[in-house]
Amino acid sequence: MNADVQAQTRARAYFASKAALTPAEILQQIGAAFDALKAVLTSVPPERVGRRPGPDQWSVQEIVDHLLETYRPGVDELRCVLAGRRPPGEPIPAALQSKAPLLRPWPWLLDELRRTQRDAVELIGTVSPDFVTEARVPIVMVVNVPGPDGAGRALHWVEDLDWKAYAMVSWRLHAIDHMKQARQARAALT
Repeated sequence: MNADVQAQTRARAYFASKAALTPAEILQQIGAAFDALKAVLTSVPPERVGRRPGPDQWSVQEIVDHLLETYRPGVDELRCVLAGRRPPGEPIPAALQSKAPLLRPWPWLLDELRRTQRDAVELIGTVSPDFVTEARVPIVMVVNVPGPDGAGRALHWVEDLDWKAYAMVSWRLHAIDHMKQARQARAALT
């Protein structure tokens, strides 16, 4: 089995493993990821948030801008699937950013990120433990796999997820992935 198929198989096993979670368990895991992300973001000196650690790497500010820009439409997608409908349109692009991520004030970005996270948490908090829907959300999955030369490369594909897997990927894993990226950027700047 090649690396792409292995990565997709692992991802799909992860999605399936979330089917038994209750909304309360999902909220707990998402909340822990949000808290960990906040701790990393608030540990970066404000004068360094706009500095890129390398030429092809995002600054911490660009990471937060990306999270905000993906979380905003993510709240709408979550509303759709919780209403029993597939969200209209295309999936949220994987590298979505605002038009001027480095021009947005850092305190405003952090406040907006917290508000958007709160909106998602409040939506999930309204879900009853016995809620079931056949609606699915298309999401652009991105995982790192080894390339032919052994170096890592990004594998992208679109996957239709149920609401639980969507919540865990969009809100928990996404926060964790970018928390790690922010931590690496912070370390490179000190």
